[in-house]
Parts: sequence; C-alpha cells; structure tokens
Amino acid sequence: MLGRSFISPWMFATMLCAASALAQEPFAEPEQEIVAPQTTSGEQDIQPSAESEDPFAADGNDAESEAEASTLEDEYGFDPAEEFASEEEPAQRDPWEGFNRAVFRFNDTADRWVLKPVATSYRQITPIFMQTGISNFFGNLREITNSFNSLLQGKWGQAGNDAGRFLVNSTVGVAGLFDVAKHVGLESGEGEDFGQTLAVWGMPSGPYVVLPFMGPSTLRDAPGGVVDWYTNPLTYINHDQTSYAFKFTDLVQTRAGLLQAETLLHGDRYILLRDAYLQRRDYLIRDGELEDDFGSDSDEEFDF
Repeated sequence: MLGRSFISPWMFATMLCAASALAQEPFAEPEQEIVAPQTTSGEQDIQPSAESEDPFAADGNDAESEAEASTLEDEYGFDPAEEFASEEEPAQRDPWEGFNRAVFRFNDTADRWVLKPVATSYRQITPIFMQTGISNFFGNLREITNSFNSLLQGKWGQAGNDAGRFLVNSTVGVAGLFDVAKHVGLESGEGEDFGQTLAVWGMPSGPYVVLPFMGPSTLRDAPGGVVDWYTNPLTYINHDQTSYAFKFTDLVQTRAGLLQAETLLHGDRYILLRDAYLQRRDYLIRDGELEDDFGSDSDEEFDF
C-alpha cells in the first residue's frame, strides 16, 4: 500500500507533463507557417497576405478542381463545364446531384465491367461494313418513332422525310442495312422522341435525373421514353430470345459508337456528361437553333 501511494503521484505528474507536451505540438505548426513565408521575393510576399485574409479558402478539393480546370483549358482552350452551363443552371436543373452522382457511379461501374468490354471486343472483331449495316438497320427502325413524333409536333415536312426514308431503306435498302434514301435526297434528321414532343407542347423539362441502367434524363424525358417504347418495332417481337438479341445488339452497337468520344472526357465526368446531355436536349428541341453566347444579332430572332 505504501509503495502504491508513493509511486502514484509521480506517475500522475509524468502523465501531466506528457499531456502538456502533446498539447503543445498542434500549436507549434501555425507558428512555423507564419515565420517561414517571410522572404524578400515580391511574389512570395503576396501569398502569405492572401492566406491570412481567408485561411479557409483553399483545401484539397479546390486544388484538385483547379488542376482539372487548367488541364481542360490547356487541352481544349476552354473549360467545358463552364462553357456549357451558366452559374445558375446546376442548382436549378440538378437539385438532386447527390442522388444522381450515386446512380452515376453505379452505372459507370456496370459499364466499365460489363458493357464497355463487350463493346470494345465488338468494335475490334466486327468489320466496319458490318457495323455500318447494323447501325443503319436500327436507325431505320427508329424512323417510325421519328415520323410519329414529327407529326405530333406539326413538322409535316420532317414527318414525310422520315416516313419516306423508312419505306425506301426497308425495301430497296434491304431491311435498312443500306442507307439508300440519302442518295435520293432523303437525308437523315437529328431524331425526334416524345420527350421533345412534350417540350414543343410547352411542358418544362424539370430537374435532371440519372436513371439506373438508363443514364441521363429529366422528369419530362423519362415518361416520354415509355411512349417511345411502344413506337419501337422491336417491342412487338413475340419471341423473347429474338427480341432480347436485337435489343442487346442495338445497345452494344450504340455503346461502341461512343468509345471514341469517351476519350475526350477529362475531369469531372459527371458534370461533363450532365451538361453535354442538357445542351444536346436543348439543341434537339430547338432544331439546332441555339442562342449565341457571344451575342450576335441573330439572338433576337430566337427569344426563348
């Protein structure tokens, strides 16, 4: 008992000294940061003053985003994220960014491990003329959806052009494998879907949303995809295995066509794909008549 009562005060004192020494270490670093930047260089003298004004302005995430922006600017001459979206659009058109990013990561993981390897192998082993024929075949089937939505939008000329392309390519073009229609003056359009039809009818796009396995969409375009499903001829194939084979081939062909464009994506892929999708939808809805960001005289003709 006497031994314990004699040792415990010393142990207590030792613990206090150790605790005080550990407590002084975190406060030693700021003192070194204040003294170290004192130099005679003009450029280095400016940096401490900027840090002292706002010590919490820079962190790891900001440094990474600035590095990504500088990389994009060096490669393309501009930052696509800033070029394609205004300062107000992300908050207004993507209020569910947290949820959308989670679904985007899920889709991106599934694409990286399943769809992209299949599309890459398909691109490598399939001859170019066969890829062109397959693309023409599925593109010809989509002319039915294009014609239907062109009629609903009151685009009579475009509806006639799309219907004519389907008739010519389905017969002379051997079920659409060859695009004969373009050689007789029936050029392929940008494509029409029911989401664009709803936009022409005055329905707002609503928030941006990323759907599992489906990818980017909006609250307006997502229900429109249901209508387009009914206007797709592949929907009415009664044999399940044949229907799945056609749809899977169409999916792989579409993904293979995006492999080269994917190499241009650098930085925050979510933001780039989101802004590209929204800009593309606006382009299709307005039939290519977009406002000039640099302010030309033609802007007054398209006041949206």
